[in-house]
Order: sequence, then structure tokens, then C-alpha cells
Amino acid sequence: MKPISTVLGIAGVAALLAGAPADAHHSFAMYDMEATTTVTGKITRFIPGPNHAQILFALVDADGNELVGDDGNPVIWGIESGPASRIARQGVTVKHFTEGTIVTAELHPLRDGRNFGALSDAGIIHCGTEMPAGGCTVQTGEAFLRQATQ
Repeated sequence: MKPISTVLGIAGVAALLAGAPADAHHSFAMYDMEATTTVTGKITRFIPGPNHAQILFALVDADGNELVGDDGNPVIWGIESGPASRIARQGVTVKHFTEGTIVTAELHPLRDGRNFGALSDAGIIHCGTEMPAGGCTVQTGEAFLRQATQ
């Protein structure tokens, strides 16, 4: 028979391991859910993920030209959306987020000011690889991942 301390130790480790996946998923407390920022850019990378997909893009101006920061590099932003599986159920695939595609998104920015945010209910506007006359808007592009009627 094993000492009670060994049994309790094994049970404690098992409980920690069982809770690990739940602890790995974060809350949205890092985002300012009361604020929204609208950004337009060219996709540089789409990262599908089981919990949250991410879209990285370089900001562009009204003519579709990349904006450059003080360091001479493109200004990169990122968006966190829902799970790739939920995105796929909405008919959206990685083909919608190919490199160079111009998108406009409304997001809830990070509280710490970094160039990243959580996708708002307004979703993403997909405008192809050329900036439409009048900008990338719901009138000139195709809306994806909308949670509310806009």
C-alpha cells in the first residue's frame, strides 16, 4: 500500500494536468471592449488556430500604399478573431485571407497600446488586392465574420 502523501501527490498532479487546457485559454480582459478602432491594411499573414485565428497586416493609406513607421518599416497590426472552425462554418477559408488582400476591420484595441486587437462584431471587409475607389468599405467590398447587422 502506498503512503497517503504519494497518493495525494499523484492526485494533485493529475488535477493540475486536467485543468491545464482550460487555463491555457485567455480572457479578453487585455482588450478595451468599450473602444473600437478601424484599420485598413494588406494582409501579410493569416494564422488559423483552434481557439483564435489571427490576421496580420500592414496598414495602408487611402490609395492602398503601405504606411511606414518612424523606423522605416511597414506599420503592422494584428487581429484576433474566433476559432478557425467557427470561421469555416461561416464559409470563410484561408483563401479569403491571402497575402496582399486589402481588408478593413473594426477591432477592440489592446489596453497597452500595442498594434493588435480583438475583432468587433462588425467583422472584416474584404476588398481584393486593389484599393477600391472610395476605400475599402462595406459598400466597396465583401463583409465577413460579422456578428451583428450593420
